Amino acid sequence: MSYPFLISKRKTARLDTGTGEMGGLRNMKTLLPYIRRYQKDAWLATLAVVALVFATLWQPRLLQTVMDAILRNDKTTVWQEGIMLIALALLGIAAGIVNTVYSARVALGVATDLRADLYRKVQTFAYADVEKFSASNLVVRMTNDINQVQQIVMAGFQQVSRIPLLFAGAFILAMMTMPEQWWVLLMMMAIIVIVSLFSFQRMGKYFAQTQQDIENVNTIARENLMGIRVVKSFVQEPNEIKKFSRASDRLTDVTAKIGYLFAILMPVFFLTANLAIVLSVYLVGQSITAHPAYLAAIVSFTSYLMQILFAVINGGFMMTFASRAIISLGRIGAVMNTTPSMTYVPANDDIQVNGDIAFEHVTFTYPGDEKPTLQDVSFSIHSGDMLGIVGATGSGKTTLALLIARLFDPDSGVVKIGGIDVRQLPEKTLRDTIAYVLQRSALFSGTIAGNLKQVQPDATLPQMKWAANVAQAAEFIDRLPQTYNAPVEERSSNFSGGQKQRLTITRGVIADPKILILDDATSALDARSEKLVQEALDRELKKTTTIVIAEKIASILRADKILVLDHGRIVGSGTHHELVRNNAVYQEIYQTQKAREEGLA
Repeated sequence: MSYPFLISKRKTARLDTGTGEMGGLRNMKTLLPYIRRYQKDAWLATLAVVALVFATLWQPRLLQTVMDAILRNDKTTVWQEGIMLIALALLGIAAGIVNTVYSARVALGVATDLRADLYRKVQTFAYADVEKFSASNLVVRMTNDINQVQQIVMAGFQQVSRIPLLFAGAFILAMMTMPEQWWVLLMMMAIIVIVSLFSFQRMGKYFAQTQQDIENVNTIARENLMGIRVVKSFVQEPNEIKKFSRASDRLTDVTAKIGYLFAILMPVFFLTANLAIVLSVYLVGQSITAHPAYLAAIVSFTSYLMQILFAVINGGFMMTFASRAIISLGRIGAVMNTTPSMTYVPANDDIQVNGDIAFEHVTFTYPGDEKPTLQDVSFSIHSGDMLGIVGATGSGKTTLALLIARLFDPDSGVVKIGGIDVRQLPEKTLRDTIAYVLQRSALFSGTIAGNLKQVQPDATLPQMKWAANVAQAAEFIDRLPQTYNAPVEERSSNFSGGQKQRLTITRGVIADPKILILDDATSALDARSEKLVQEALDRELKKTTTIVIAEKIASILRADKILVLDHGRIVGSGTHHELVRNNAVYQEIYQTQKAREEGLA
């Protein structure tokens, strides 16, 4: 039986999501296996690049021949070479189209597979692992970071193989065209490379900060929208706007710095190239009498100068975008290479457990906390019994339930179900045995039937009706036009708090679990509805071990055993009547609630 989606009551431990997560270029190891899945498309994209580079490089050479033929008034050569130029242009267009199509196929396939595997990996995480990364952090990695990887793969197959070929070819052909101008080439390249290294090094740092700032903006927006009722209730819109604006401004500042660097780079690059061209033309003009053939060659030479310039510029940009993608790959790799903090024994159909529960000297501390939340907790309960748990806020009630469901493992001690350590139970056995219903109801968008079938995929309509009757949800479901096919909107906003709680109880009981944990799951119900739910649970789930965590003692009066927790320790155990007589903590809670009820009467 699957658990309903859990909302953590604790602060999320944030991870360092900087560039050091996976160690620079080693992050590419995360990507290579996915590219190998699309080898055919990758090779076609690469071959198309080679054809495109050939067409690009040979055009100035043919143009030089045409110019020379024009000077000699050789019309035949002009026509022949002109036709070759047109054919070469068509080859370049065709190669460009083929390269774009197959590069896009590789990039889209890699991103799709990587996103699916990343999501599948997250599903294997223990509750503590998800808390360690945080939900918003994982969402950014599955969206923005994957998009960065997709873009670099696309650009890689369009540019990575093209840039070195274009640079080397243009350099060699430029030297062959006008050997005397070699030093002009080297001077231009030296200036461009020095400026590029200085600028792109700074950009890498800014891109790393950009990813973190995007994550911060995402987190603030998500928390604001999920808590919009609280924001509206306390008129906190101005404060929320200020908080979002500060995060957005930080992102804007970093992005602006990147924009400023680009704004400086392009003019510097083109100024350098144009000065090199001016210098070359001047030098050719000084020696045109001695070398008349240079008049035709200067056009090709300047074309090759510009091709070298564009190769260096594109190479620099690729390095910049690659640094951003490598950061994203590191963030993705950090998730993919995380070993889940919990492992399960292999599935074994022979293992059958009942609803017996036992804690033996269990101590547990949340990751990042210094003091244990539970200390030396021991108790037992028999199958079919009802266990009530009460205590002040922060006493460890929910934590105890999380350990039963094995969403965390204890630091020391043993938690047993059916006489077996929960760490020795297969995951499916554990999930089929326990149903967990939270105070904060979490329903998934879709339909009511879809939510119920998350727990019982083959649930029939009679089973749904039975579970809804137990949870007292049938009374409002039957009034809906589509009944069990009625839509559930995002965050179940089309249902009231009490309706959501009854739906989650319905989902919890539909598979008739051996252990049912109700973590203050009836807090939004009125007294009559809560009483009807309790009576239905007693009547219909007689063999189910029921654990009720409650703030109200009235919810656990009929429990076979009640545990009283205080600062992570069990300070009382027994029935209601026994605890009222001999337990000071329980007496205080009971008297406080009794006085409150009498005051309201």
